[in-house]
Amino acid sequence: MNKENYSKLINQLSDRDLVKNLYATQAILLFICLVLQFLIFHDEETFYQMFHYDLVDFFIGIMAGFIIVGLDVIFMVKLPQQYHDDGGVNKRVFQNRNPLHIAFIAFVVAFVEEILFRGVIQSNLGIWISCLIFALMHYRYLFNLFLFFNVVLVSVVISLLFEWTENLWVTVIMHFLIDFILGCILRYRLFDKREK
Repeated sequence: MNKENYSKLINQLSDRDLVKNLYATQAILLFICLVLQFLIFHDEETFYQMFHYDLVDFFIGIMAGFIIVGLDVIFMVKLPQQYHDDGGVNKRVFQNRNPLHIAFIAFVVAFVEEILFRGVIQSNLGIWISCLIFALMHYRYLFNLFLFFNVVLVSVVISLLFEWTENLWVTVIMHFLIDFILGCILRYRLFDKREK
């Protein structure tokens, strides 16, 4: 599917349907995760050991999330608007949501995707396959080289943090902060050059 057909398909959906599809996609990914977890991790302890409470790890996830968001904000300010154009999907998902709903969306996405991509895929197939599948799953970014490079780079950073800390909470926290803060930026149209 090319960018034009993809945009037509997305534009046929209401904002509400777009969010419903986001939740449905996360439910499907969680189901895939549970099936793979059952097939790959034969005992639940191995899987649960990837989640552990460590204040230093939490701090690392928080700082890494803020650094990525800071870099994104710099790019938003310095680069032309088209570098951040994903076809309007993110804007439509977040623009009419209150911050609590944005936080909920960000947590669901971060939790499900990190369990699947870092907890299951990376732990069994390695960083590069995990990052490649993660980037390809964000299909709309394939139409924008800058966004595709950005999502690959963020995926590599998240993967390396998981490799280093062996703690999925680090990656969930980082992913949550990135999605939540950028969702709020879209919601309140901060740094939107077209609104000025």
